[in-house]
Amino acid sequence: MTPEQCRAARGLANISQDDLAKAARVGLSTVRNFEAGRSVPVANNLTAMVQAMERLGVVFIPENGGGAGVRLRKK
Repeated sequence: MTPEQCRAARGLANISQDDLAKAARVGLSTVRNFEAGRSVPVANNLTAMVQAMERLGVVFIPENGGGAGVRLRKK
């Protein structure tokens, strides 16, 4: 997950940085610093953030020549 994907995923899921931090059980500063491009979370925190958003229906699209992205899973 890139910082851009993180911001877009939160927008799709309609959650705040604080909501994501709580759902992933990471510090709010971890989310803020990652989205701002100041730091990359340790692997387990990044995984927790991805999994928290996947539980909310976010699907991460890998880089495939067309650019990485996010979308919501069909209900």
